[in-house]
Amino acid sequence: MTEPILPDPARDGEASEAAAAGADVEIEIEAPESAGELSEPVAEAELLALIDRLAGLLDRSDLTELEVEAGGTGLVLRKPMAIAATAAAGTATAAAEALAPVAAAQAPPPVARPAITAPLTGIFYASPAPGSAPYVQVGGEVAVGQVIGLIEAMKLFNEIKSDLAGRVVKVVAESGALVKARQPLIEVEPL
Repeated sequence: MTEPILPDPARDGEASEAAAAGADVEIEIEAPESAGELSEPVAEAELLALIDRLAGLLDRSDLTELEVEAGGTGLVLRKPMAIAATAAAGTATAAAEALAPVAAAQAPPPVARPAITAPLTGIFYASPAPGSAPYVQVGGEVAVGQVIGLIEAMKLFNEIKSDLAGRVVKVVAESGALVKARQPLIEVEPL
């Protein structure tokens, strides 16, 4: 059960810290279905004081949203800009979905080429030493087991060997750039 609650300075006759600071914050409280109304005025006052402190913290910070869970109760505080951004993102997503069939009809589907992928994460080097010729070049042929580059991981240089044979169509990874495991390094056209 989620319901938006705005800080109420008139509640219990006290002005809240967030309201006094002019904070404009949306608050949602999620309570378990079994939880009823707070029966003790003291517990309610403590909860409101906590909400006021959290709203003040959110207002003074660069955060746009603050979510807190304790026990079975969840509390979400959002600044108006976060609510507007969420609404704008939803509108942009709907617009993109509406235009997707038009774009798909105009653009041919990308051709999936076989690629030699990185077996581990690290820095990719296309040549054995700075200034030397690269292991492979676009238009050149590559054989199964041929070294196509090096990946430096944990101060060790690992030779990367081709698991495909064919003509190099594209060198995807840049020399000296970080590559992640299973990221394409070189696209190959089988012969």
